[in-house]
Amino acid sequence: MILHPAVIVHGLADARTALAVGARVTLLSAPGAALYGGCLWWRELVRAARLANPGTEAIDVLDCADASGLAMAALRSDVSRLVLWPTAPNQRAVSQIAEQAGGFVLDAAPVALDMKRQNAARHLHDWLLPGSG
Repeated sequence: MILHPAVIVHGLADARTALAVGARVTLLSAPGAALYGGCLWWRELVRAARLANPGTEAIDVLDCADASGLAMAALRSDVSRLVLWPTAPNQRAVSQIAEQAGGFVLDAAPVALDMKRQNAARHLHDWLLPGSG
């Protein structure tokens, strides 16, 4: 699985900022965000961010940690790109269902720029477009 450079977003403002660069990006939820934010929150956050930046190519990935039940709920909510730890119950079955839905399950989150990091927005362009500066 080849992903675009990943950015951990914690809310709509982060997602809009990442998409506003105009570069291909993977919007990645915070670790375990499915446990406290939920799949519907994630789906709507991504939808709203894409509406504000419709021309930017983006993949979104919801981190479910080891919560297979929440991963299944995400799949039922049309969120089909997930992080689900390999130690999660039925991880392989969840992965197969995600693939049937056109998505995927990662065993671990990709390396990412975390938008809560101090001055992350200043580094965003270089992170998403390395070598362009």
